[in-house]
Amino acid sequence: MENFKKNWQIQHNWQLLFPVLGLLILGYSSYRLADVLVGNTNMFLVVIFSIALFFTLLKLTLFLFKKLEHKWPVEHRWEMIRVFIVFAVTGSSSMLIGKPIIALIGITKENLNDVLYWILYFIVGIIFYQILLVTFGWLFGQFKFFWEFEKKMLRRFGLERFLN
Repeated sequence: MENFKKNWQIQHNWQLLFPVLGLLILGYSSYRLADVLVGNTNMFLVVIFSIALFFTLLKLTLFLFKKLEHKWPVEHRWEMIRVFIVFAVTGSSSMLIGKPIIALIGITKENLNDVLYWILYFIVGIIFYQILLVTFGWLFGQFKFFWEFEKKMLRRFGLERFLN
């Protein structure tokens, strides 16, 4: 355990929450993805596929940590897990919020072309993504990181005038 704490630069036991939470989220995501890909036909196959996906996604995540470790301005390695969790929660939440907003406006698949519906759904999702990214960043104690990230993203969208 001490080696794990040293590797992730964990000074206090409460910081262990983020690696544990990250592994739980990764495990749940692997299970859900395997369930969709394999289907409910064979639970044993879903579990085996979930385990394989979990270790594959874990390897990918650790690879991304190494690539982004020096690029992202975080003080400790465990904070990168926090950043990844914020990105995951924000992406899921923006799409969950987008669906009722689109319905509130009165746009449905029945009264609009499928392609146009999904384009509008995506645009609404992007708008809420920007708002939620900073909000969840603040809730997870990474406001400064996500505010700088947001400003960079808005510049890339050509929306610099909103920053001044």
